Amino acid sequence: MSELEQQGSLASAIGAELPFLRRYARALTGNQDSGDKYAAATLEALLQDASWVDPDTPIKLLLFKTFSSIWKSSGSKIIAEENLSEREARAQKHLSELTQNTREALLLRSIERFSTFEIAQIVDVDETEVTELLEIARREMHQSIQGRVMVIEDEAIIAMDISAIVELMGHEVTGVARTRDGAVKLANQQPPDMILADIQLADKSSGIDAVNDIFAQMGERPVVFITAFPERLLTGERPEPAFLITKPYTEDQVQSAVSQAMFFSSSEQIES
Repeated sequence: MSELEQQGSLASAIGAELPFLRRYARALTGNQDSGDKYAAATLEALLQDASWVDPDTPIKLLLFKTFSSIWKSSGSKIIAEENLSEREARAQKHLSELTQNTREALLLRSIERFSTFEIAQIVDVDETEVTELLEIARREMHQSIQGRVMVIEDEAIIAMDISAIVELMGHEVTGVARTRDGAVKLANQQPPDMILADIQLADKSSGIDAVNDIFAQMGERPVVFITAFPERLLTGERPEPAFLITKPYTEDQVQSAVSQAMFFSSSEQIES
């Protein structure tokens, strides 16, 4: 295979995994622009010098390991901080106070489903430390702000399951909406601090449209989307969610995403 063909093959393999790196980067930074810039820097670094790529290392592992190296070398800071909103700036202050590597380990395990062995390779620590980091992360994240959560989900069993998980975390579920119009009505009746929304709803409308309607009336707030096809949403186009759970989900994934989203919200925005 020629060098050009090798580069094309590598680019194709990386492209298939890039949506998931975007998801991770956005959840880690809490900001779409910043997350996408880190993902782009990772892609550029790999394509500029592919000579050191180990053919025995899975592309996804290689991609996330390269991202981690860039993230650490930058000081784990948000790119273009002058563009952050007041809420995002406060969130980054909270982020700086967390134990080092904990958020990375939690997201890599609960959202991206890497094993502790793989996480150890990605963040460059041993497996024992990864286990400790995960325990610390869960404890620190679960101590984040608690509030009122609205669920937008048209499947009754899934809605009940998600509501139960959220309530066990100490949050209050304001209700469940099955349609776009129903979601807006529920939000007006009981304003949520956070929204957990499916993408496809009972009336064939979009959970994204429902959330945007609520934002237009009530202002932005943390949101976690759930979908069976995350790659359709993580294309690099706007608008896209920072927090995204893939169906079928696990309880750990829901807990992590909700905690992450709440963490990036401002305590000043949530009423007692």
